[in-house]
Amino acid sequence: MSSSWGNKVKLTVFGASHAKEIGVEIEGLKKGFELDMDSILCQMKRRAPGRSKYATPRKEADLPIIKEGVENNITTGETLKMIIENTNQHSKDYSSLKACPRPGHADYTAILKYNGELDMSGGGPFSGRLMAPVVFAGEICRQILNKEYGIDIVSHIAEIGGVKDKSFADVVIDKELYSKLKIESFPTICEQQKVKMENAIEEAMKEKDSVGGIVECAVLNMPKGVGGPIFDGIESVISSAMFSIPACKGVEFGIGFDACRLRGSENNDEFEFVNGEVVTRTNNCGGILGGISNGMPLIFRVGFKPTPSISRVQNTVNLQTKENTTIEIVGRHDPCIVTRTAPIVEAMAAIAIINML
Repeated sequence: MSSSWGNKVKLTVFGASHAKEIGVEIEGLKKGFELDMDSILCQMKRRAPGRSKYATPRKEADLPIIKEGVENNITTGETLKMIIENTNQHSKDYSSLKACPRPGHADYTAILKYNGELDMSGGGPFSGRLMAPVVFAGEICRQILNKEYGIDIVSHIAEIGGVKDKSFADVVIDKELYSKLKIESFPTICEQQKVKMENAIEEAMKEKDSVGGIVECAVLNMPKGVGGPIFDGIESVISSAMFSIPACKGVEFGIGFDACRLRGSENNDEFEFVNGEVVTRTNNCGGILGGISNGMPLIFRVGFKPTPSISRVQNTVNLQTKENTTIEIVGRHDPCIVTRTAPIVEAMAAIAIINML
């Protein structure tokens, strides 16, 4: 199964969690761009499973194998095709899914849509495993954005289990902070809050449960005038990309829903000249007005639900016997998927932005 997104730079992601391989085809990359493969591998390692006690113990090397479109790390201008081999599947853990769908998963809706013919082992094509090739593609897009437009994209885990990190609105995103967050697998601004988040995850694990959270992303040096009204708005395009990430439940820009609780005089970002440039005194709008960038940092947050695969006994139904029953999920799962989503959010942001320039 495959799924595509984008016009200028088009991605087609294919495969499934327990298929032989997963991968991506990228159309629209220009000829002659040199890829920084070390940076690509770094970002893929940040997302990869099996590297933290707060993530699924499923170990996958996640080594990209480029089949077409690149020679000597330089793009040829043809469609780039990359695959990742799945090497650590435990499909037997999912043998009962056709009869008893897991609460919170796509098992039941996949049965409705595909008449029970889709292999949902490990979540099938709905699994976060499919985000590995997205991170690969997104890092290529980010390198292009940085080298050709000077755009930087960085994120941090803003909240897990009710524990909040500092906001980008409260700090200066200098080179030191940017360099720190870009490579960390559990990126936070405040180290003390990271410890509290880890404690929240561990507490959920002890109770055979999971927790969700929020990733905050900043796009720096965004050119002015990008975007457009209605369907071409930056919010429309970025939101579409973000909701492609499994477990994403919400996206907000600037101060988001907090703006709904303010008066216009409090929410409006007033203009002023600084060194001959028009800026705003505040950035409640997150760098976007009317769907178009105004030159301020583009700030948005992405909310992720708790991992639905928990070890507690849950109520479900047996679709074959048409009876109510219970299910106890086995397998290898993340107690908190948020710890691995920062590089995915950054990748999706890069993919969305490159399609608007």
